[in-house]
Amino acid sequence: MKNYLIIGGSSGIGLASAELLAKDGHHVYASYNSTLPRDQNSGISYFKYKVPDDESTFDHLPEKLDGLVYCPGAINLMPFNRIKPEIFASDFELQLIGAVKVIQAVLPKLKAAETSSVVLFSTIAVQKGFNFHSLVAASKGAVEGLTRALAAEFAPKIRVNCIAPSLTDTPLAQRLLRTPGKKEGNAQRHPLKRIGKASDMANAVIFLLGENSGWVTGQVLKIDGGLSAINA
Repeated sequence: MKNYLIIGGSSGIGLASAELLAKDGHHVYASYNSTLPRDQNSGISYFKYKVPDDESTFDHLPEKLDGLVYCPGAINLMPFNRIKPEIFASDFELQLIGAVKVIQAVLPKLKAAETSSVVLFSTIAVQKGFNFHSLVAASKGAVEGLTRALAAEFAPKIRVNCIAPSLTDTPLAQRLLRTPGKKEGNAQRHPLKRIGKASDMANAVIFLLGENSGWVTGQVLKIDGGLSAINA
């Protein structure tokens, strides 16, 4: 049994990942912001943690962590000329600085494991330009840079990788998928003709955390229904 920390593990991709890890017999320590999942798994220990303002320590966690997954994010799409600099700063606080704080806080616990793995999240919009995505692309672009830099600095003890999804059917994206027409329109943009599911991303998380990806670090894994690579 291994110990894993998931920040943002109460819904969407974080919850799906936590449930898969618990199903495999691992113990998961998962943070929630305001609401606990309705059906709680006995293999998941929840604790309240508000990103990025919470200055709490992680002393309640075990001395050894085999992996960390940082899931908090935002999808705020708007024309560039309407985005005030302080909105960019707020987005960076959530998506980049929040991850930095957590990684620094639990780094001794990650180092205590024989080997460990960190999984961060980016977006397809970093490498493929979309209208009105400057806010999320800027902060997630920084996450990709952090991924590669930490992978170099932490090797060979700790692997660091990143997942870059396309639009995924989670609570975070409900504003963009709130009608059947929006869902179908977005599905048709993808070569595989469907929206991503939380389980698609969670399966990638499990791969990057586990021994099957033991020779993988510093990578940005695109899980996007083929949208970034195929014109179809």
